[in-house]
Amino acid sequence: MVDTTLTAAEYVQHHLTHLGLNLHTLKWGNGGFWTLNVDTLLMSLFTGIIFLWVFWKIAKQISSEKVPGKLQAFIEIIIEFVDKTVKESFHGKNELIAPLALTIFVWVFLMNFIDLLPIDLIPTFAHLLGMPQFRAVPTADPSATFGMSLAVFVLIIYYNFKMKGVIGLAKEICTKPFTSEYLWLRIVLMPLNVIFRFIEEIVRPVSLSLRLFGNLFAGELIFILIALLPWGIQFLPGSIWSIFHILIILIQAFIFMMLTIIYLTMAHESH
Repeated sequence: MVDTTLTAAEYVQHHLTHLGLNLHTLKWGNGGFWTLNVDTLLMSLFTGIIFLWVFWKIAKQISSEKVPGKLQAFIEIIIEFVDKTVKESFHGKNELIAPLALTIFVWVFLMNFIDLLPIDLIPTFAHLLGMPQFRAVPTADPSATFGMSLAVFVLIIYYNFKMKGVIGLAKEICTKPFTSEYLWLRIVLMPLNVIFRFIEEIVRPVSLSLRLFGNLFAGELIFILIALLPWGIQFLPGSIWSIFHILIILIQAFIFMMLTIIYLTMAHESH
C-alpha cells in the first residue's frame, strides 16, 4: 500500500534506495565507495540460511524405509534436474561442479523470489525496526550479482591454471582463436589472440552480473509502479505481472547456473 505522505516520485526513489552503512562513520547513509548495502547483505544471508537449513533438514530425514514427503520429493526433483544438466554440459571429473550449480540455482531463485512478495511488506517491517530504507531483492543490487559473478570468475581462472598449467594456458591464450601453420603468421596473430582472450575473460563476469541485475531491477521497478495505482486497480496488472515474473526469476536462476557450468567446462577443456 502506498504511503500517502509521499509523492509518486518520492515513493519510487524511496523503494530504490538501499539501506547503506557508511563504513567511515558507521552511520546510515551513502559513503561513496565505502558504503555497505546492509539490506542486500541481510537478505542474501537470510535466503542462504533458509536454503541450507531446508536441504540439511531434508537430508537428515532421507531413509529407504520412509515414503518421501512432498517437500523431499520436490527437492529430489531439483537435485536430479541440476545433476542431469551438469552431466549433459560438463564432461570432465570435478565433484565441485554439481554442488556449485545446485547452490547457484536455488540461492539465486530464492533471492529472485523475494520480488514476488508485496512491495511494501519487508520495507514496512524494516521501518518499524528503525531502518529508514530497505530494498528487499538482493539480485536487484549490482553489488550482489557482480559479487557472485566474481566468485565464478575466480573459479574459472583457478581451473584454467590447474587443468592446463601455466605453459598450456599461455599457449592457448597466444594461439587461439586465430592460428596458422606458418610460424611467422602465428607470431603476427599472437597479440590479437591475447586481446581477444582478455576481452572474453572480462566479459564473462560482467555479462553474468548485468543480465541478472537488469532483469530483476526491471521487475522490481514495474512492481513499484503497479503499487502507485489506485488500490482497486492494482490486483489485475499485479497478478498478470507476477505470473509472468515467475518465469523470469526461474529462467534467470537457470541461466546464471548454466553459464557457470559452461564457463567452468571451457576452463577444463581446450577451446
